[in-house]
Amino acid sequence: MSFESYFRACSYAMVACGVLALAVAGGVGPVLALAFAAVLALSWRLSETRWQLSERAGMFVVLLALPAFYLDWSLHREGAQDAAQQVYAGVSALVHFTLLLSSIKLLQVKSDRDWLFLYLISFFEVLLAAGLSASPTFLLSLGLYVFTALLAVVCFELRKSSRVVPQSESRLLVANRPGLFRRGRAGKRTKGARALRRLPLAAAGLFLAIFGLALPIFFITPRAAENILSVPGGAASTGFTGFSDRVTLGDIGRLNESNQLVMHVRVEAPARGARQPLRWRGIALDHFDGRHWSQSEGQPPLFAYPEGNLFKLGTTEDITRLTTQTFFVEPIDTPVIFAAPRALALQGAFPYVNRDSDDGLLSRAHPTERVTYTVHSDTYEPPPEQLRAERFTLPANDTPNLRRPAEEYLQLPASLDTRVGSLAVMVVAQARARNAYDAARAVEAHLNSNAYGGDYRYSLEMRAKGADPLSDFLFNVRAGHCEYFATAMAVMLRTLRIPARVVNGFQTGEYNAAADAYVVRQADAHSWVEVYFPESDAWVTFDPTPADGRPAGTSGRGVLGAFSRYADALELFWIQRVVAYDRQGQRALARTISSQINDYTQAASDSADGLGALFAAWFGGKGGGLSGALGYVASPFALAPASLLLAGVGLLWLRRKGLFARGPKRAGEEAARTIVEFYERMTAALSARGHVRRADQTPLEFAEAVGAPEVLAVTRAYNRVRYGAQDLTRAEAEEVERHLKKVMSDE
Repeated sequence: MSFESYFRACSYAMVACGVLALAVAGGVGPVLALAFAAVLALSWRLSETRWQLSERAGMFVVLLALPAFYLDWSLHREGAQDAAQQVYAGVSALVHFTLLLSSIKLLQVKSDRDWLFLYLISFFEVLLAAGLSASPTFLLSLGLYVFTALLAVVCFELRKSSRVVPQSESRLLVANRPGLFRRGRAGKRTKGARALRRLPLAAAGLFLAIFGLALPIFFITPRAAENILSVPGGAASTGFTGFSDRVTLGDIGRLNESNQLVMHVRVEAPARGARQPLRWRGIALDHFDGRHWSQSEGQPPLFAYPEGNLFKLGTTEDITRLTTQTFFVEPIDTPVIFAAPRALALQGAFPYVNRDSDDGLLSRAHPTERVTYTVHSDTYEPPPEQLRAERFTLPANDTPNLRRPAEEYLQLPASLDTRVGSLAVMVVAQARARNAYDAARAVEAHLNSNAYGGDYRYSLEMRAKGADPLSDFLFNVRAGHCEYFATAMAVMLRTLRIPARVVNGFQTGEYNAAADAYVVRQADAHSWVEVYFPESDAWVTFDPTPADGRPAGTSGRGVLGAFSRYADALELFWIQRVVAYDRQGQRALARTISSQINDYTQAASDSADGLGALFAAWFGGKGGGLSGALGYVASPFALAPASLLLAGVGLLWLRRKGLFARGPKRAGEEAARTIVEFYERMTAALSARGHVRRADQTPLEFAEAVGAPEVLAVTRAYNRVRYGAQDLTRAEAEEVERHLKKVMSDE
């Protein structure tokens, strides 16, 4: 491979990595990426042939592409439904235009200016990709691009320099022979091949240096709040209709059919006093009209504003009951803030937090950005013995955890099938329940464990239909998903005058040990029931959905499952340490580094004191501790052998560097490193004796005119190096040096 081909390959790799970054970020589809790869292959094939576009023809095609860019942007803009999609329409058209420009430049005859233009376009593509993606896969494509860009730019500068320096010096930059990587006579690669083989190592070194210099800047600079070029409707933004203030039976079931990632949750402290597994509460609904759940009007929402970065939402009687959760939520089009029940404090970059009458937390929606926040929740629920002791009475309306009139949690549809109330009475009677808690447990068991005459099963099929889908579910199809089970339990309890509401949110999710977090997907969307107990002033969770309606892990088993879990752990690390890295993260990192430095300093001090005490014990020093150790090290007894050892090491290093080489050896090394220096020394010595080479004489003609055998031998060696592109061996270099001494001694 010639150097020109090597340079072209590095440049094409840089251009290809720019498009690869766009493809990874979702800015280029598979078809368009394959089409551009075909253009790259065709351009390589047509390089240095007459089939390439001329510079004038390339400019003409670029001018024709400008109207195409406007047309592309207009078509995308007409289909946009909001401002975000209009922004992405412009981004999509810009991506297409950059790919078209790159294709034109690749297919035309390229000067240095054209190569620089291609480099700039590829850099712009990477910038576009950075605005479109916040995934760790982009980091891999970025690293590959930076490496190929460094390699291409280095080759570009070598190529440019080789054309302006004298021919005699160009081999120090680029090997001037077509067989760049072929082996020499002894089976060894040529000097030029060895030099260019080191270019990737040089590029890798530059890459590491850039990374090392950029790392402190990375930790100093917080991340932006969002990706301004994020794709609307992408990622997890898929329409969470189950998390609004009006839900139709069946909405949660449609979410369960998708396995798309919604969020990661890291539980930093175990819950104390929690009687059930954690669930990520979304929104609670209290009004049911037979087909839809909604929130009735209650007290005005409570708006909380941050104190620093903390929202205070309540208090607890016992701080040990707090459970801390950190949420890393994907882009979703809902303002709901998910948390374990009874959130008391929230820390996150929200402009405000709205707490509704049913204890749901809401803020602004984030359809194009990830959000990260931490919640401290009091997950305590009173023990069953305490709840069973409560009277079967309607609660008062002035309790702290009941911010609506109690009657609103007893509301029933006007056209409710009377069989629902009869079923509730029968189930409670069969269970011999004498209090609200046992009655709730009896209804829950009737629905989820086939107790007390129940025979229900979990299904995602929308089989319960008609004007009264609840009655159809309870008495006919007897199969459905979590919404039907939660609705059935809440309505049955209300017929018994027990306040209840339906809650929509997510199950705990699958625990990923590699990430130390729960992975929550759309398939984990869930509905359950909260029952109010007035004397304890507590909402207690009940889940009537059968266990097979609570899916287990979804990452799979075996090698693929392990790979999926580690990939998910990498994704979470990227979100936490890169995407969501803010001033709070900076302070935490600074505290960690300061603590580590203090620990190492203390450990070093303790080790030094121990070493000093040991030296003092060995040599009978009077000053113990570190001073004793320093006193021994500074003594002549210790300094003398240490100085001799250092001097010996220094002499060996200088010897290896050749600073003490002399005579033919050093001259041979200099001759091997220099192409024309020995010939210039000889011509200078001959010129001093009156033998001046004429402009029309070749070196060999000049040597024959001088007539000295030494001059002829040196000239032949010079011709081999200068025109034959060969290196002198050490023996040949020493022989040339002897001839030069002979020529100069004859002066």
